[in-house]
Amino acid sequence: MTKTLVIAEKPSVAQDIVRALTPVAGKFDKHDEHFENESYVVTSAVGHLVEIQAPEEFDVKRGKWSFANLPVIPPHFDLKPVDKTKTRLNAVVKQAKRKDVTQLINACDAGREGELIFRLIEQYAGGKTGLNKPVKRLWLQSMTPQAIRDGFDALRSEKQMQGLADAARSRSEADWLVGINGTRAMTAFNSRDGGFFLTTVGRVQTPTLSVVVEREEKIRKFVSRDYWEIHGVFQAEAGQYPGKWFDANFKKPPPGPDGTADAEIRPDRVWSEREAREIADAARGKPATVTEESKPTTQASPMLFDLTSLQREANGRFGFSAKTTLALAQSLYERHKALTYPRTDSRALPEDYLPVVKDTMKMLADSGMKHLAPFAQQAVDGSYVKPNKRIFDNAKVSDHFAIIPTLQAPSGLSDAEQKLYDFVVRRFMSVFFPSAEFQVTTRISTVETNGKKYPFRSDGKVLVKPGWLAIWGKEAVNDDDEKDGKNLVVVKPGETVKTESADLKALKTRPPARYSEATLLGAMEGAGKTIDDDELREAMQEKGLGTPATRAATIEGLITEKYMLREGRELIPTAKAFQLMTLLRGLGVEELSKAELTGEWEYKLAQMEKGALSRDAFMREIAEMTEHIVKKAKEYDRDTVPGDYATLSTPCPNCGGVVKENYRRYTCTGKAGQEPCGFSFGKSPAGRTFEVAEAEALLRDKHIGPLEGFRSKAGWPFTSEIVLKFDEEAKNWKLEFDFGDDKNADTGEIVDFSEQDTVGPCPICGAPVFEHGSNYVCEKSVPTNAQPTPSCTFKTGKIILQQPVERAQMEKLLATGKTDLLDKFVSMRTRRAFKAFLTWNAEEGKVTFEFAPREGGSKFPPRKTFAKAAPAGKTAAAKKVAAKKTPAAKKAPAAKKAAAPRKPGAGLKPSDSLAAVIGAEPVARTEVIKKLWDYIKANGLQDTANKRAINADAKLKPVFGKDQVTMFELAGIVGKHLSAP
Repeated sequence: MTKTLVIAEKPSVAQDIVRALTPVAGKFDKHDEHFENESYVVTSAVGHLVEIQAPEEFDVKRGKWSFANLPVIPPHFDLKPVDKTKTRLNAVVKQAKRKDVTQLINACDAGREGELIFRLIEQYAGGKTGLNKPVKRLWLQSMTPQAIRDGFDALRSEKQMQGLADAARSRSEADWLVGINGTRAMTAFNSRDGGFFLTTVGRVQTPTLSVVVEREEKIRKFVSRDYWEIHGVFQAEAGQYPGKWFDANFKKPPPGPDGTADAEIRPDRVWSEREAREIADAARGKPATVTEESKPTTQASPMLFDLTSLQREANGRFGFSAKTTLALAQSLYERHKALTYPRTDSRALPEDYLPVVKDTMKMLADSGMKHLAPFAQQAVDGSYVKPNKRIFDNAKVSDHFAIIPTLQAPSGLSDAEQKLYDFVVRRFMSVFFPSAEFQVTTRISTVETNGKKYPFRSDGKVLVKPGWLAIWGKEAVNDDDEKDGKNLVVVKPGETVKTESADLKALKTRPPARYSEATLLGAMEGAGKTIDDDELREAMQEKGLGTPATRAATIEGLITEKYMLREGRELIPTAKAFQLMTLLRGLGVEELSKAELTGEWEYKLAQMEKGALSRDAFMREIAEMTEHIVKKAKEYDRDTVPGDYATLSTPCPNCGGVVKENYRRYTCTGKAGQEPCGFSFGKSPAGRTFEVAEAEALLRDKHIGPLEGFRSKAGWPFTSEIVLKFDEEAKNWKLEFDFGDDKNADTGEIVDFSEQDTVGPCPICGAPVFEHGSNYVCEKSVPTNAQPTPSCTFKTGKIILQQPVERAQMEKLLATGKTDLLDKFVSMRTRRAFKAFLTWNAEEGKVTFEFAPREGGSKFPPRKTFAKAAPAGKTAAAKKVAAKKTPAAKKAPAAKKAAAPRKPGAGLKPSDSLAAVIGAEPVARTEVIKKLWDYIKANGLQDTANKRAINADAKLKPVFGKDQVTMFELAGIVGKHLSAP
């Protein structure tokens, strides 16, 4: 007996299909990776199981990227399994190859990506000869059992789906061609001077970056202007109310040379202080007549969430990144079964979903969520859920419908999951509740004097019926309740009021705000609106840049590639981002940075879906575009790329001339009337681009760092300091990496710390610790005038396993014995990042890692130690050599159990005065410092003007012997108050 294999995109859809088919096709048996009955085998992918790749002969490894190997335009694409889903792929392929399976049904999501997922699985399963089994298409926009059964009764043929399949493959291959060739071409161009400067580009990521860079350019070029507002207070019989002057004859300014009007010109702004003062003086103390218009308005709830709107609003409300919101929504969908599929771009529900929604509202009413259940019960009792085209509309449902709660009430949610679940539930209930009703009042108070009229506007907005806003905690406001500042006191008809005061408010225009993730997601979603071409704009109307499922990953990718920084909620483009935009403009391949490219593709892919454009024709155009991009980069032969470059304020260290930026370097241009001296340094050593401020600091201080983000020629990331050193042979300064090897540590040269502030007390001897080269060292561990022969061994690096240890963190470690949790350590063995605290281990006499406990008992990287107190004079380089000579794998011979060494400073008895602060129990010296520091913090004894000074209270004064000490004196003072028991 033959069977039909049904392949869904997700396991949950496979289960829905089985439930829908059981009444008409018979009971299914459940197996590990599929369901089966006499007629059907139902299985599923988990998203993309297969991805395209170039044939092996076209695969050029990263270290060999060069123009010689470009462009890469393979005659066909091979397939490779997605690593993390290989098991699932093998299970699906096994079912597809069964001899009793004679037909396939593509039940992947109803859209381009769903079509591609199935087609690639089918091709992979068939190998070189193909499966040669007929395929039908199940096209579902609703997942109710009846909708699924109706879909099986109206399966589409392979011929009907050919246009969509061609468009899906073409989009995938075009993205690969432009992304791979663009990235390799720009990387080859930027790596011409040596090294490996990875410069990624892509059809979605580069236009997204362009949006952020263009906003930053506007911010940098913005020139603030002064303006004034006139704020009045009016006295009526019933009380006072505020008003703001405005120009009743205001007209919008005409567009400027760039075609845009000056948005800063507004009716309530005055651009001359003198004019503003005249208005205020003329109105102050004068009577005013009042006209008023009051009318009711309504406000409906926002629509249901799609993924992008959920990410935007969760970013604004909770500060969640787009990536975090997607992960939480995915967990609520997959693990808790509490939300519907989140990767959707639809904000509507299928028209046959009304019964499901009613059941969901009943579930919420019975859920026990005290803060929301009453509203759900209100919706059930009031029959709020009813047909409404704003909510239930098949035409507005794409591959998936809006995100709503499921019939399953969740339990065991994390705090973040609970926040997001509540957020979706509130929005779900809100769309069925009545609109909020407001009474909006606009009052104009006009002062007339000397034949001139000076109108002041006052706005009031009172919530009369909260409607859906009650779900969000809003209540109706009484007329005499002015807690929200929106109510206006009553003015009787014909009453004249007095202008009690009229004051100037001096303000400045502000630059446009930087993008947050919320606003950038909105810009990506609405990117098509900025396109001038009508056809392209129409093609992108429903698309934007990327898809809801990929936008978060695009933003995270730009941050990972150091094109953007996330500071708080702001996204700030880096120098590398500006350099890329300069390069694309200079090479004449700006299409890579424009949303028009996506618009053009969407327009042509839509034609392909309708059969009006062939796949071959489209791919030929993509190949030509790819060749054009590579050719422009390969043939560019000018010394620099034109752009808007900086001039540094610090003079050339060699000749005192002016140092200017160009595309690749910061270069001395000489003093006025003189030739340049030849000094320059690269802008992007080892693939990391200097910010202008960093280049300025390097030139001024001759060193900077430690800095992250460098890449070796093999592509490994590393962290280093950068220094400018004088080259005696070249008679000029040159840039070098400083890895803190301390090659000159054995020279015996006297070190002078007199110009430095100490970092803290040495945990070994109590002497001050200072910054020295690439390390933090005890004053007594290096030769000084006061002590030419070192007597202490404390030294620890400023960079540890690629983690920069900032001065503030070292101060904390020396003061309390422990840093904050640091998150950028990279294991030398696994190359994986990990988090840890740095702590002072008094028993071992070294700085060590301490790992934060995690849920589930997950393993940490093996504990490493470093900066072990070494014998005086023994260098870091010598220690490296010694470490190499010790075979790591060789087991040490069994030894007798040694007696436990005495803990340094353990069991020391505090003096009576010290015991009054920390207790009388015997204690280790380092523990005393920690307890003292806890006491100082708890009682706010750090001096407000100088955080390194500690003010003595009544308990501490007998310990200190004076009113104030510095934090660096603590260790020495403590020693006098400790004695052997």
